[in-house]
Amino acid sequence: MPPDRPACMPTRKSENWDSLWGLDERQHCDTLVRTKGCVLRRLYSTFAGGWPGTGLLLLRLVVGSVLVVPAGLLLWVDPPLETTIISAILMGSGILLILGLWTPVVGSLVTLVQAWKLLTLAGDRSLCLLLGTVSAALAMLGPGLWSVDARLFGWKRVEAPPRQNKL
Repeated sequence: MPPDRPACMPTRKSENWDSLWGLDERQHCDTLVRTKGCVLRRLYSTFAGGWPGTGLLLLRLVVGSVLVVPAGLLLWVDPPLETTIISAILMGSGILLILGLWTPVVGSLVTLVQAWKLLTLAGDRSLCLLLGTVSAALAMLGPGLWSVDARLFGWKRVEAPPRQNKL
């Protein structure tokens, strides 16, 4: 709470900087890292299902396919080392996006590679801009319900056995 605010006035959620990523004063980042899957769960409060989840699946499939096919074609011939490294990174990223595995990391990586290609390569840059933008959006929105991330890090339902009354 800011020092100029009286203690009786509640703060708005947007003014509470500690709750930006789902962390409050009682939770520390080191405990989240030690808990399996907790960090990704904190990035996305829910993994979108229904129509939004279907839209995220469609985005992942299209972006992943557009990354895999040209990278595979470039790797088929004997390219220079720089092209081989970038193509291998993009092909691996495309496969991971299609699966929905490590989506925030892969989306950020694809965004950085596409920004580098946008700034350094000549020719039509619209595809680099489009792939970089959609990959950044996927990194921010999450993979959706139909993904490996949701299966590994999503909320689990634990059903306790019914209580037995001992009288």
